[in-house]
Amino acid sequence: MGSLSFGSSQTAVGLDIGSDHVRVAQVKMTGTGPVLTAYGTAEMPMGAVADGEIVDVAAVSAAIKEVWRRSGVHGKTCCVGVSNQRVIVRLIDLPFMERGELRSAIQYQAQDYIPMAVEDSILDFQIIGDYMTSNDEHMMEVLLVAAHREMIGNTVTAVEGAGLKLDRIDVSSFAVARALLGESNEVLPTDDGQATAVIHISSGLTNITVVERGVPRFNRVSSLAGSTFTQAIANVLNISFDEADNLKRQIGLPDIVGLEPEVIPGVDPEYVPVVHEAIEREVNKFIAEVRRSLDYYLTQTAQVRTIQRIILSGSAAQLRNFAQYLEKGLQAQVISADPFERLKLASGVQGAAGADRMGAVTAVGLALGGLQS
Repeated sequence: MGSLSFGSSQTAVGLDIGSDHVRVAQVKMTGTGPVLTAYGTAEMPMGAVADGEIVDVAAVSAAIKEVWRRSGVHGKTCCVGVSNQRVIVRLIDLPFMERGELRSAIQYQAQDYIPMAVEDSILDFQIIGDYMTSNDEHMMEVLLVAAHREMIGNTVTAVEGAGLKLDRIDVSSFAVARALLGESNEVLPTDDGQATAVIHISSGLTNITVVERGVPRFNRVSSLAGSTFTQAIANVLNISFDEADNLKRQIGLPDIVGLEPEVIPGVDPEYVPVVHEAIEREVNKFIAEVRRSLDYYLTQTAQVRTIQRIILSGSAAQLRNFAQYLEKGLQAQVISADPFERLKLASGVQGAAGADRMGAVTAVGLALGGLQS
Protein backbone atom coordinates (compact mmCIF):
# COMPACT_ATOMS: atom_id res chain seq x y z
CA MET A 1 0.00 0.00 0.00
CA GLY A 2 1.73 3.12 -1.26
CA SER A 3 5.10 2.94 0.43
CA LEU A 4 8.30 4.85 -0.11
CA SER A 5 10.44 1.76 -0.49
CA PHE A 6 14.24 1.71 -0.31
CA GLY A 7 14.84 -1.90 -0.96
CA SER A 8 10.66 -10.73 0.15
CA SER A 9 12.01 -11.40 3.38
CA GLN A 10 11.10 -14.12 5.84
CA THR A 11 11.64 -11.76 8.78
CA ALA A 12 10.90 -8.04 8.99
CA VAL A 13 10.99 -5.35 11.67
CA GLY A 14 8.56 -2.43 11.95
CA LEU A 15 9.60 0.75 13.76
CA ASP A 16 6.91 3.21 14.89
CA ILE A 17 8.31 6.58 16.03
CA GLY A 18 5.64 8.37 18.08
CA SER A 19 5.50 11.53 20.14
CA ASP A 20 5.43 9.71 23.48
CA HIS A 21 6.81 6.25 22.68
CA VAL A 22 8.86 4.40 20.10
CA ARG A 23 7.66 0.88 19.33
CA VAL A 24 9.28 -2.00 17.49
CA ALA A 25 7.78 -5.28 16.23
CA GLN A 26 9.57 -8.18 14.58
CA VAL A 27 7.49 -10.56 12.48
CA LYS A 28 8.58 -13.85 10.94
CA MET A 29 6.73 -15.65 8.16
CA THR A 30 6.21 -19.35 8.84
CA GLY A 31 4.36 -22.15 7.11
CA THR A 32 1.26 -21.37 9.18
CA GLY A 33 1.41 -17.61 8.75
CA PRO A 34 3.15 -14.61 10.36
CA VAL A 35 4.41 -14.82 13.94
CA LEU A 36 5.31 -11.87 16.18
CA THR A 37 8.70 -12.92 17.55
CA ALA A 38 9.83 -9.72 19.32
CA TYR A 39 8.13 -6.57 20.59
CA GLY A 40 9.15 -3.62 22.71
CA THR A 41 8.43 -0.01 23.64
CA ALA A 42 10.50 2.83 25.04
CA GLU A 43 9.52 6.31 26.12
CA MET A 44 10.21 9.20 23.76
CA PRO A 45 11.56 12.37 25.45
CA MET A 46 8.89 15.07 25.44
CA GLY A 47 9.30 17.42 22.47
CA ALA A 48 11.64 15.15 20.50
CA VAL A 49 8.77 14.40 18.09
CA ALA A 50 6.12 17.08 17.49
CA ASP A 51 3.09 16.78 15.21
CA GLY A 52 4.54 13.58 13.80
CA GLU A 53 7.87 15.14 12.80
CA ILE A 54 11.26 14.50 14.36
CA VAL A 55 12.56 17.65 16.06
CA ASP A 56 15.49 16.27 18.08
CA VAL A 57 17.27 13.69 15.92
CA ALA A 58 19.78 12.68 18.60
CA ALA A 59 17.06 12.09 21.22
CA VAL A 60 15.07 9.95 18.80
CA SER A 61 18.17 7.91 17.90
CA ALA A 62 18.76 7.29 21.61
CA ALA A 63 15.16 6.15 22.11
CA ILE A 64 15.44 3.77 19.15
CA LYS A 65 18.63 2.28 20.60
CA GLU A 66 16.82 1.78 23.91
CA VAL A 67 13.82 0.02 22.38
CA TRP A 68 16.15 -2.26 20.40
CA ARG A 69 17.92 -3.18 23.62
CA ARG A 70 14.66 -3.90 25.47
CA SER A 71 12.84 -5.77 22.73
CA GLY A 72 15.36 -8.44 21.82
CA VAL A 73 14.92 -7.71 18.10
CA HIS A 74 17.52 -9.43 15.93
CA GLY A 75 19.11 -7.69 12.99
CA LYS A 76 19.65 -4.05 12.11
CA THR A 77 17.25 -3.56 9.19
CA CYS A 78 13.80 -2.06 9.69
CA CYS A 79 10.73 -0.55 8.08
CA VAL A 80 9.70 2.83 9.50
CA GLY A 81 6.44 4.75 9.24
CA VAL A 82 5.78 8.46 8.72
CA SER A 83 2.60 10.39 9.44
CA ASN A 84 2.24 14.16 9.59
CA GLN A 85 0.95 17.14 7.65
CA ARG A 86 3.89 16.88 5.24
CA VAL A 87 2.86 13.43 4.02
CA ILE A 88 0.25 13.83 1.28
CA VAL A 89 -1.87 10.96 -0.08
CA ARG A 90 -4.03 11.50 -3.15
CA LEU A 91 -6.03 9.13 -5.35
CA ILE A 92 -5.80 10.55 -8.87
CA ASP A 93 -7.05 9.62 -12.34
CA LEU A 94 -4.63 9.73 -15.29
CA PRO A 95 -4.71 8.56 -18.90
CA PHE A 96 -3.61 4.94 -19.10
CA MET A 97 0.13 4.40 -19.63
CA GLU A 98 2.73 1.77 -18.87
CA ARG A 99 4.36 1.80 -15.45
CA GLY A 100 7.73 3.04 -16.74
CA GLU A 101 6.09 5.88 -18.59
CA LEU A 102 3.99 6.73 -15.52
CA ARG A 103 7.09 6.97 -13.33
CA SER A 104 8.41 9.74 -15.57
CA ALA A 105 5.05 11.44 -16.05
CA ILE A 106 4.22 11.53 -12.34
CA GLN A 107 7.04 14.02 -11.73
CA TYR A 108 5.19 16.51 -13.94
CA GLN A 109 1.64 15.60 -12.97
CA ALA A 110 2.17 15.58 -9.19
CA GLN A 111 2.32 19.35 -8.78
CA ASP A 112 -1.35 19.59 -9.73
CA TYR A 113 -2.29 17.42 -6.76
CA ILE A 114 0.05 18.22 -3.87
CA PRO A 115 0.35 21.47 -1.86
CA MET A 116 4.15 21.51 -1.79
CA ALA A 117 6.87 21.89 -4.37
CA VAL A 118 7.71 18.70 -6.24
CA GLU A 119 11.42 19.46 -5.99
CA ASP A 120 11.08 19.43 -2.18
CA SER A 121 9.23 16.12 -2.18
CA ILE A 122 9.88 12.41 -2.47
CA LEU A 123 7.19 10.81 -4.62
CA ASP A 124 5.88 7.28 -4.83
CA PHE A 125 2.79 5.78 -6.41
CA GLN A 126 0.77 2.62 -6.76
CA ILE A 127 -1.48 1.75 -9.67
CA ILE A 128 -4.86 0.80 -8.25
CA GLY A 129 -6.60 -0.19 -11.47
CA ASP A 130 -7.76 0.99 -14.88
CA TYR A 131 -11.15 1.63 -16.47
CA MET A 132 -12.86 2.93 -19.59
CA THR A 133 -14.86 6.17 -19.53
CA SER A 134 -18.19 6.69 -21.29
CA ASN A 135 -16.16 8.32 -24.08
CA ASP A 136 -14.00 5.20 -24.45
CA GLU A 137 -10.98 6.84 -22.83
CA HIS A 138 -8.66 4.36 -21.16
CA MET A 139 -7.92 5.77 -17.68
CA MET A 140 -6.09 4.54 -14.60
CA GLU A 141 -6.46 5.13 -10.88
CA VAL A 142 -3.18 5.95 -9.16
CA LEU A 143 -2.50 6.31 -5.45
CA LEU A 144 0.04 9.12 -5.18
CA VAL A 145 2.15 9.62 -2.06
CA ALA A 146 4.32 12.69 -1.55
CA ALA A 147 6.52 13.27 1.50
CA HIS A 148 8.60 16.34 2.28
CA ARG A 149 12.25 15.62 1.56
CA GLU A 150 13.61 17.31 4.71
CA MET A 151 11.17 15.45 6.96
CA ILE A 152 12.15 12.13 5.39
CA GLY A 153 15.81 13.09 5.73
CA ASN A 154 15.43 13.64 9.49
CA THR A 155 13.75 10.25 9.80
CA VAL A 156 16.53 8.51 7.91
CA THR A 157 19.20 10.30 9.97
CA ALA A 158 17.55 9.34 13.26
CA VAL A 159 17.25 5.68 12.28
CA GLU A 160 20.79 5.48 10.92
CA GLY A 161 22.04 7.33 14.02
CA ALA A 162 20.78 4.38 16.04
CA GLY A 163 22.99 2.08 13.97
CA LEU A 164 20.14 0.72 11.85
CA LYS A 165 19.50 0.37 8.13
CA LEU A 166 16.23 1.35 6.45
CA ASP A 167 14.60 -1.19 4.17
CA ARG A 168 11.35 0.69 3.60
CA ILE A 169 9.57 3.92 4.54
CA ASP A 170 5.81 3.51 4.67
CA VAL A 171 2.84 5.75 5.33
CA SER A 172 1.79 4.91 8.90
CA SER A 173 -1.94 4.93 8.11
CA PHE A 174 -1.37 2.32 5.40
CA ALA A 175 0.49 0.17 7.93
CA VAL A 176 -2.45 0.46 10.35
CA ALA A 177 -4.90 -0.62 7.64
CA ARG A 178 -2.61 -3.52 6.69
CA ALA A 179 -2.41 -4.77 10.27
CA LEU A 180 -6.17 -4.58 10.84
CA LEU A 181 -7.63 -5.43 7.44
CA GLY A 182 -4.92 -7.36 5.65
CA GLU A 183 -4.06 -6.88 1.99
CA SER A 184 -7.13 -8.60 0.54
CA ASN A 185 -10.62 -7.19 0.17
CA GLU A 186 -12.35 -10.17 1.73
CA VAL A 187 -13.27 -8.35 4.93
CA LEU A 188 -14.56 -5.26 3.14
CA PRO A 189 -17.96 -4.62 1.55
CA THR A 190 -17.54 -4.72 -2.22
CA ASP A 191 -20.96 -4.24 -3.74
CA ASP A 192 -23.25 -2.64 -1.18
CA GLY A 193 -22.10 0.97 -1.40
CA GLN A 194 -20.12 0.95 1.84
CA ALA A 195 -16.53 1.38 2.96
CA THR A 196 -14.63 0.93 6.22
CA ALA A 197 -13.10 3.83 8.15
CA VAL A 198 -10.04 3.25 10.31
CA ILE A 199 -9.42 5.78 13.09
CA HIS A 200 -6.01 5.43 14.70
CA ILE A 201 -5.60 7.81 17.63
CA SER A 202 -2.23 8.04 19.34
CA SER A 203 -0.92 10.58 21.82
CA GLY A 204 0.11 13.21 19.28
CA LEU A 205 -1.83 12.53 16.06
CA THR A 206 -4.96 10.92 14.69
CA ASN A 207 -5.06 9.19 11.31
CA ILE A 208 -8.46 8.95 9.63
CA THR A 209 -8.38 6.50 6.73
CA VAL A 210 -11.12 5.17 4.48
CA VAL A 211 -10.48 1.75 2.97
CA GLU A 212 -12.56 0.49 0.07
CA ARG A 213 -12.02 -2.92 -1.51
CA GLY A 214 -8.65 -3.25 0.17
CA VAL A 215 -7.37 0.18 -0.97
CA PRO A 216 -6.83 3.18 1.34
CA ARG A 217 -8.65 5.77 -0.78
CA PHE A 218 -8.63 8.64 1.69
CA ASN A 219 -6.33 9.72 4.50
CA ARG A 220 -6.39 12.75 6.79
CA VAL A 221 -4.10 13.57 9.71
CA SER A 222 -5.51 15.52 12.66
CA SER A 223 -3.71 17.04 15.62
CA LEU A 224 -6.74 16.30 17.83
CA ALA A 225 -5.46 13.24 19.70
CA GLY A 226 -4.81 11.75 23.13
CA SER A 227 -2.60 14.59 24.35
CA THR A 228 -5.42 17.03 23.50
CA PHE A 229 -7.67 15.31 26.03
CA THR A 230 -4.90 15.24 28.62
CA GLN A 231 -4.06 18.92 28.19
CA ALA A 232 -7.72 19.87 28.62
CA ILE A 233 -7.74 18.17 32.05
CA ALA A 234 -4.42 19.78 33.02
CA ASN A 235 -5.77 23.22 32.13
CA VAL A 236 -9.07 22.97 33.98
CA LEU A 237 -7.54 21.47 37.15
CA ASN A 238 -4.25 23.41 36.96
CA ILE A 239 -2.18 20.25 37.39
CA SER A 240 0.81 18.77 35.54
CA PHE A 241 0.45 16.93 32.24
CA ASP A 242 1.47 13.62 33.83
CA GLU A 243 -1.07 14.02 36.64
CA ALA A 244 -3.76 14.87 34.10
CA ASP A 245 -2.84 11.86 31.97
CA ASN A 246 -3.20 9.59 34.97
CA LEU A 247 -6.66 11.01 35.74
CA LYS A 248 -7.67 10.62 32.09
CA ARG A 249 -6.79 6.94 32.18
CA GLN A 250 -8.59 6.38 35.49
CA ILE A 251 -11.75 8.36 34.82
CA GLY A 252 -12.28 8.56 31.06
CA LEU A 253 -15.67 9.51 29.66
CA PRO A 254 -18.97 8.95 31.47
CA ASP A 255 -21.12 6.00 30.50
CA ILE A 256 -23.69 7.39 28.06
CA VAL A 257 -26.45 5.26 29.54
CA GLY A 258 -25.32 5.65 33.16
CA LEU A 259 -27.71 7.45 35.46
CA GLU A 260 -25.82 7.38 38.74
CA PRO A 261 -22.67 9.43 39.48
CA GLU A 262 -19.56 7.31 38.96
CA VAL A 263 -17.30 6.41 41.85
CA ILE A 264 -13.73 5.75 40.73
CA PRO A 265 -11.59 3.95 43.35
CA GLY A 266 -8.66 6.08 44.44
CA VAL A 267 -9.96 9.26 42.77
CA ASP A 268 -11.42 12.30 44.57
CA PRO A 269 -15.16 12.25 43.70
CA GLU A 270 -15.04 15.99 43.05
CA TYR A 271 -12.60 15.42 40.19
CA VAL A 272 -14.82 12.98 38.30
CA PRO A 273 -17.44 15.38 36.85
CA VAL A 274 -14.74 17.99 36.09
CA VAL A 275 -12.64 15.46 34.16
CA HIS A 276 -15.72 14.10 32.41
CA GLU A 277 -16.70 17.57 31.22
CA ALA A 278 -13.17 18.47 30.07
CA ILE A 279 -12.75 15.28 28.03
CA GLU A 280 -16.31 15.37 26.70
CA ARG A 281 -15.78 18.85 25.30
CA GLU A 282 -12.66 17.76 23.37
CA VAL A 283 -14.17 14.46 22.26
CA ASN A 284 -17.13 16.31 20.75
CA LYS A 285 -14.66 18.40 18.73
CA PHE A 286 -12.89 15.18 17.72
CA ILE A 287 -16.15 13.59 16.54
CA ALA A 288 -16.99 16.70 14.51
CA GLU A 289 -13.55 16.55 12.86
CA VAL A 290 -13.99 12.88 11.95
CA ARG A 291 -17.50 13.50 10.64
CA ARG A 292 -16.27 16.33 8.40
CA SER A 293 -13.51 14.09 7.03
CA LEU A 294 -15.84 11.19 6.28
CA ASP A 295 -18.50 13.46 4.76
CA TYR A 296 -15.84 14.98 2.51
CA TYR A 297 -14.81 11.53 1.31
CA LEU A 298 -18.41 10.60 0.55
CA THR A 299 -18.85 13.75 -1.58
CA GLN A 300 -15.78 12.76 -3.64
CA THR A 301 -16.86 9.23 -4.53
CA ALA A 302 -19.79 7.95 -6.52
CA GLN A 303 -19.34 4.30 -5.51
CA VAL A 304 -19.70 4.62 -1.73
CA ARG A 305 -22.89 5.91 -0.16
CA THR A 306 -22.29 5.25 3.52
CA ILE A 307 -19.61 4.39 6.05
CA GLN A 308 -21.29 2.16 8.57
CA ARG A 309 -18.25 0.50 10.12
CA ILE A 310 -15.37 2.17 11.93
CA ILE A 311 -12.34 0.34 13.30
CA LEU A 312 -10.76 2.11 16.26
CA SER A 313 -7.11 1.66 17.19
CA GLY A 314 -4.19 3.41 18.83
CA SER A 315 -3.02 3.87 22.41
CA ALA A 316 -5.36 6.82 23.04
CA ALA A 317 -8.37 4.81 21.83
CA GLN A 318 -8.40 3.01 25.19
CA LEU A 319 -10.16 5.97 26.81
CA ARG A 320 -13.10 4.64 28.81
CA ASN A 321 -16.41 4.72 26.90
CA PHE A 322 -14.73 6.37 23.88
CA ALA A 323 -16.24 3.87 21.42
CA GLN A 324 -19.72 4.62 22.82
CA TYR A 325 -19.33 8.30 22.04
CA LEU A 326 -18.04 7.64 18.53
CA GLU A 327 -20.92 5.28 17.75
CA LYS A 328 -23.48 7.81 18.87
CA GLY A 329 -21.81 10.80 17.24
CA LEU A 330 -20.99 9.14 13.92
CA GLN A 331 -24.01 6.81 13.68
CA ALA A 332 -21.81 3.87 12.77
CA GLN A 333 -20.69 0.59 14.27
CA VAL A 334 -17.37 1.07 16.10
CA ILE A 335 -15.09 -1.96 16.54
CA SER A 336 -12.03 -1.94 18.78
CA ALA A 337 -9.04 -3.15 16.80
CA ASP A 338 -7.10 -6.33 17.39
CA PRO A 339 -3.69 -6.09 15.70
CA PHE A 340 -2.92 -9.69 16.60
CA GLU A 341 -5.95 -11.21 14.88
CA ARG A 342 -3.93 -12.06 11.77
CA LEU A 343 -0.74 -13.31 13.37
CA LYS A 344 0.43 -15.52 16.18
CA LEU A 345 2.42 -14.38 19.18
CA ALA A 346 5.56 -16.21 20.22
CA SER A 347 5.51 -17.12 23.91
CA GLY A 348 8.26 -14.66 24.77
CA VAL A 349 6.36 -11.59 23.54
CA GLN A 350 2.87 -12.20 24.87
CA GLY A 351 3.42 -10.09 27.97
CA ALA A 352 4.96 -7.01 26.33
CA ALA A 353 2.74 -7.07 23.24
CA GLY A 354 -0.43 -7.87 25.16
CA ALA A 355 0.12 -4.94 27.51
CA ASP A 356 0.36 -2.58 24.53
CA ARG A 357 -2.20 -4.25 22.28
CA MET A 358 -3.87 -1.07 20.97
CA GLY A 359 -0.60 0.83 20.65
CA ALA A 360 1.14 -1.98 18.74
CA VAL A 361 -0.91 -1.63 15.56
CA THR A 362 1.41 0.59 13.50
CA ALA A 363 4.62 -1.29 14.30
CA VAL A 364 2.96 -4.61 13.45
CA GLY A 365 1.62 -3.25 10.16
CA LEU A 366 5.02 -1.87 9.22
CA ALA A 367 6.64 -5.25 9.87
CA LEU A 368 3.97 -7.04 7.80
CA GLY A 369 4.68 -4.62 4.96
CA GLY A 370 8.36 -5.47 5.21
CA LEU A 371 7.57 -9.13 4.66
CA GLN A 372 5.93 -8.24 1.35
CA SER A 373 8.52 -5.81 0.00
